[in-house]
Amino acid sequence: MAKTVKQLKDLQIRRFTKPGAYPDGEGLYLQVRDSGAKDWFYRYEIAGKGRKRGLGPYPTISLERAREDALVCRQLRKQGIDPIEHYKEIELNKDLDKAKSTTFKKCALAYIDTHKHGWRNEKHESQWRNTLETYAYPTIGDLPVQTIDVDLVMKVLEPIWFTKTETASRIRQRIENILDWATVRKLRQGDNPAQWRGRLDKLLPKRTKVQKPVHFAAMDYRDVPEYYRSLIAKDTLGSNALAFTILTATRNGEARAVTRSEIDINVWVIPDTRMKAQREHRVPLSDEALKIIKRMEPFERQTDDLIFPGLSHAKPISEASLLKIVKQADPTLTVHGFRSSFRDWCAEQTSYPREVAEAALAHTVKDKTEAAYQRGDMFEKRRKLMDSWADYCLKEQTEADVVPINKVVK
Repeated sequence: MAKTVKQLKDLQIRRFTKPGAYPDGEGLYLQVRDSGAKDWFYRYEIAGKGRKRGLGPYPTISLERAREDALVCRQLRKQGIDPIEHYKEIELNKDLDKAKSTTFKKCALAYIDTHKHGWRNEKHESQWRNTLETYAYPTIGDLPVQTIDVDLVMKVLEPIWFTKTETASRIRQRIENILDWATVRKLRQGDNPAQWRGRLDKLLPKRTKVQKPVHFAAMDYRDVPEYYRSLIAKDTLGSNALAFTILTATRNGEARAVTRSEIDINVWVIPDTRMKAQREHRVPLSDEALKIIKRMEPFERQTDDLIFPGLSHAKPISEASLLKIVKQADPTLTVHGFRSSFRDWCAEQTSYPREVAEAALAHTVKDKTEAAYQRGDMFEKRRKLMDSWADYCLKEQTEADVVPINKVVK
């Protein structure tokens, strides 16, 4: 440690341009960097190893202030305290004090406001707000986020885990995300008590063990031709939108929002932003599908290119409009169920390989090895499949085809 103190003067410091460390004495140094920037640091040793604690930039931190701060560091050293660790602890205590006044609800609202811009589905924000308001806030909403532990998370989940398992599982994931966010923001410390693996999985049974998955109710594929022809006969905006959805075997949100700009002759290219798997999907359009698009021209609005516009010219026809039509046939049916009808038809009435049918439905290949080799989208094979499906939807039923009308497959 330097014996001479107060070696530096302000005028001298302002003239320093050569990079290097200039001592003031008793461990205080001015660092001149290659860029010309200047800052202070206090140098000392712990167990024979040199350490440096930054004291801030010059001239924001004046020479006089730097000497005062260095003096505090020397006093800490005389007490056997490491200045760096000492100030770390001070900052940590500040964070903890801040955490004590930050509730779980405040963190949740901040998390939602930050992430809602990245959610593709507009319903996600309301789902997050409503489920947390209903199930989480009454128990942990007003508690400091730092105090949330496994017991408190269990108080939220246990009452609904066996009766509303799907909802409970999503709430658990949302609490976990919020607590992770709070940890990164230094509002809490420690492991995440809402983590499933290695924590809650020791206290709760798996969701799949508690509640079997409920599939969308679907029309028996043998009923589809008669139902499809009834839709075409109605020739309304809604019936044509539903018919187009059935023909393309797409999700109703994808079909309802189709635009003219997405159609390239007889190919419909759905952008990744509108796909569940966030991957562009090409749909081969049958002649029947193209006829529907042609029939929709009178419904077009001049201000947009939606093929199935809703009451608001900027939005497509609503999901409720299609669902209302489906419910008229059977109250238990869903629009999404027609994808199952298509899949059953593929399996029972055609010889097309499973992977072609799955590609038509834009299902992601779960097996990593299979996915590594299957890089194409089997488009030409899918075109033949979709043409066959359109022919089937248009066919006249024979007596052998007839089954109880609107029979539902669970």
